[in-house]
Amino acid sequence: MASLTRPISISISILLLFFFSPLIKSSREGDPTPAPWPHQFHAILFMNYSGTLQKIDLWYDWTNGRNFNIIQHQLGKLMYDLEWNNGTSFFYTLDSNKECSTAHLEVGILRPNWLDGANYLGQRHVDGFLCNVWEKVDFIWYYEDVITKRPVYWVFYTGREAHVMTFEVGAALEDAKWQAPVYCFGNIPEAGYPISATSRENLLGGVLRGSLAL
Repeated sequence: MASLTRPISISISILLLFFFSPLIKSSREGDPTPAPWPHQFHAILFMNYSGTLQKIDLWYDWTNGRNFNIIQHQLGKLMYDLEWNNGTSFFYTLDSNKECSTAHLEVGILRPNWLDGANYLGQRHVDGFLCNVWEKVDFIWYYEDVITKRPVYWVFYTGREAHVMTFEVGAALEDAKWQAPVYCFGNIPEAGYPISATSRENLLGGVLRGSLAL
């Protein structure tokens, strides 16, 4: 069976636009804080990175210590990124190629309050929504709808963008779907990408993997 790799490439062009785009400063006394993530939710996201598009089904399940990204590359592979709070991660396909890589991280999935301590930047319109905007450790810019407190959009320091299309609080994927295929177990290579502090976006994975001790 083949093992999978996750290429690392860095682009700052989109990020620079954010630094020079005007922000509407909050007029309220005291900065707002981002809403914690629900302990269980399902979201559909469209990811754009320099014109490379993906659709991601994100199943976040803090209650059971797991996170699942089902990643459809545009006109390409359907990939599965399954993460557990004990640091175990599987990245695989379910096609005849039976590809799978594993990784073991020192940290688990993001905590619901992972945005605590983020730097508030003000308000800005994005995707037709007025959002509060926060920045976390010069790594991610997070946009939350002012009225509903739902996430709308975020962008990584590399310029990778996530547009939130649906956000279903309390939605849970049935347990049977959380089982990695049998060929992910046994003597197979570990994932071909570095698990280190210098690969921050890989630690946050297809959407936001690992906690980076945040």
